[in-house]
Amino acid sequence: QLIMDSLRYWVTEMHVDGFRFDLAAALAREFYDVDRLATFFELVQQDPVISQVKLIAEPWDVGPGGYQVGGFPPLWTEWNGKFRDAVRDFWRGEPNLGEFAARVAGSADLYEHTGRRPFASVNFVTAHDGFTLADLVSYNEKHNEANEENNTDGESHNRSWNHGVEGPTDDPEILAARARTQRNFITTLLLSQGIPMLSHGDEAGRTQQGLNNAYAQDSELSWLHWDAVDRPLLEFTATVARLRAQHPTFRRRRFFTGTAVRKGERLDDIVWLHPQGRPMEDADWTAEGARVIGMYLNGNGIAGVNATGEPIHDDHVLLYFNGGPDDVEITLPPREYAATWARVIDTAADAPADAPYPADGRYCLAGRSVLVLIEHAEPEPQQELSAAASVAAQTGRPR
Repeated sequence: QLIMDSLRYWVTEMHVDGFRFDLAAALAREFYDVDRLATFFELVQQDPVISQVKLIAEPWDVGPGGYQVGGFPPLWTEWNGKFRDAVRDFWRGEPNLGEFAARVAGSADLYEHTGRRPFASVNFVTAHDGFTLADLVSYNEKHNEANEENNTDGESHNRSWNHGVEGPTDDPEILAARARTQRNFITTLLLSQGIPMLSHGDEAGRTQQGLNNAYAQDSELSWLHWDAVDRPLLEFTATVARLRAQHPTFRRRRFFTGTAVRKGERLDDIVWLHPQGRPMEDADWTAEGARVIGMYLNGNGIAGVNATGEPIHDDHVLLYFNGGPDDVEITLPPREYAATWARVIDTAADAPADAPYPADGRYCLAGRSVLVLIEHAEPEPQQELSAAASVAAQTGRPR
């Protein structure tokens, strides 16, 4: 009763939008077992105030059976720890194409069976606990000596990768590789289905010098140093965030069906593509050395309607993820997907694309990189706005 009264007070009197529950699985414990229908969840479900706000669970606790990702009831969204782990593993070279694909597509296997939508998945790569993004690509091991617990505190299995040198380095190749991997993480996070959660400072290159448990630190280790902001990374993050905001295909309200979106149309709402330009086959997912996957998002296959009640349409989009170290020549899909493609992101490219890429064309996808292509369309002609144009319109004489 105390908990429910407190939550209701925060909503009605302090006007908060919702709550994120730390170690939320503990709230569902009945003696030693985690019960999805625990008393607390029943109370929340029936409460006319609390049931109407955002409810975000950190869906695990420290007890046995406490890891409950995907196990919370309707109304709840969850920090998707499986997204974090799969994406970290993919970008450090682990062979997990199927798991990676399931996570970037919205984790329907975790949430659809309870009637929830893609926004039930709060996707993240880093959080306030653990490495910052810059440290995730710079350290293989935690370095928590500053906490004065003999480096025994904090998570030891971080799925991190230092790119060959532990910690700071002046090697330009390693620095370039780390910068690219940070961009891979940001692009993957922001363009996956679900709700992205970006840890503040990751977009600016914030480091804690390998410390992954900053609970005890109000010091230079845990501060965001504004004089050391990685401005190109900041602008890159803003660009990808803008891309997500502009295209509803990245913010779908329903899970993919894997079926044709229109009667008589062959293409599904999502198509997983082999580097050779054909749809993936069963054997491709587990083929030895498989590290590359393409994802086609059909802009005609977005379920639901917009704010004015009209069907939602968007450009077709192609994303390619190369988690391996080697460059791979990919073949773009045939014309039925789109006639030409415009490159909007290539985390390995140093310059913008200067021409559209044709269907069935070739592209050299760099090792450990993300490529994002959008269906190319010629820009609409700009209307003449000059005073002379007004005179011409009034007199009927051409300029």
